[in-house]
Amino acid sequence: MGDITQILPFILIFAIMYFLLIRPQQKKVKEHKALVEAIKKGDEVVTQGGLIGKVTKVKGEGRLEVEIASGVKAQVVQATIAQVLNKTETKK
Repeated sequence: MGDITQILPFILIFAIMYFLLIRPQQKKVKEHKALVEAIKKGDEVVTQGGLIGKVTKVKGEGRLEVEIASGVKAQVVQATIAQVLNKTETKK
């Protein structure tokens, strides 16, 4: 009985840490992954570096071609997209 009462606080601390820190972080990572995978041509995106541009081409290997100014295109790693500002609507 004494061994369990000594270990119980550590188990409770781990459970609290899981629900307050680990689980929300995993959820955030999953949402970001879904956001990045849904990017398509015409979407306006913001990179983690702060560049805002329009996706002109979705290349393989996790890369995008983003037009950051008129006639200026840059290749961006798809995982570095922080958010999507304007999503293009797919025509049915």
